[in-house]
Amino acid sequence: MDTPQRKKEKSLIIGLVGLIIVIIILAMIGFFMLKPGDETIQGQAEATQVRVSGKLPGRIVEFMVEDGQSVHKGDTLVRIFSSDAEAKLMQASAMENVYKAQNQKVDKGARIEVINSAYDMWQKAIAGLDIAKKSYDRMQALFKKGVISAQKRDEAEANYNAMKATESAARSQYEMAKKGAQIEDKEAAAAMLLAAKGSVAQVESVLADSYLTAPIDGEISDIFPNEGELVGTGAPIMNVLNLNDMWVTFNVREELLQNLTMGKEIPAIIPALGNKEITLKIYYIKDLGTYAVWRATKVSGQYDAKTFQIKARPTAPVENLRPGMSVLLKK
Repeated sequence: MDTPQRKKEKSLIIGLVGLIIVIIILAMIGFFMLKPGDETIQGQAEATQVRVSGKLPGRIVEFMVEDGQSVHKGDTLVRIFSSDAEAKLMQASAMENVYKAQNQKVDKGARIEVINSAYDMWQKAIAGLDIAKKSYDRMQALFKKGVISAQKRDEAEANYNAMKATESAARSQYEMAKKGAQIEDKEAAAAMLLAAKGSVAQVESVLADSYLTAPIDGEISDIFPNEGELVGTGAPIMNVLNLNDMWVTFNVREELLQNLTMGKEIPAIIPALGNKEITLKIYYIKDLGTYAVWRATKVSGQYDAKTFQIKARPTAPVENLRPGMSVLLKK
């Protein structure tokens, strides 16, 4: 028959054994839960983007496409209108006509009508110069008072300088008419006409970007401005995705590079496509620099590992693969 002392000792032994069993179970659970598994390397699908922009600063009049729409090279994408460019074309064309007429007159020789006409053109230029000078003086005064911006003052100054040049050219034409056309005069007139034609061609080349077209076959991915908004020279209007030129980018620590070498084909899966399996071929490996260094905790045996960027292309077209989709590799 057990004494109270033996019962107490048996209870202690049972409790101690139970505690040991619980500790062993917890240790086993921790071992299996904390055991590192295969490390997954995750990348992202990307595609070439071509930015659409033009030389013409103006207002967006109409978009002929929308986000996500497929386009072919040469398709019209957007129409831009610029009243300033249209006015410059009219001005350049008018100057071309003036110099063309002047060139013809020089070729025919100076007559009284030619002299009178040159004089009238000069007087007209003087009047324009006078108006431009007064306008510039007013703008300068307003600018000093802080009423207008520097841009408005600069525009008035540019117009004034342009009118001075016009007046000088008109005066030269008048003096040439009085003296009669010489070989040098004819050459000068021809050069001025050529310069005027160049100005017309320059404005026309800018206006050619009134309609922007697709540079490649692809898909519209981003449209930046809205209809009615102003855009500047070279401002991005939209992006066109080239879905025929896709790749996958991975950022990988250097200890995982052993099996990721240039030109190697590697298996991968795409979760967004039902874990579809594909094969990629590595064509680019580059160190990302010190900003992407993985810092070790300085435990014995560890070191600061650099990160490398790897790019790989599918060995065959992947249906429904889209930029931004995750692509996974197994270590």
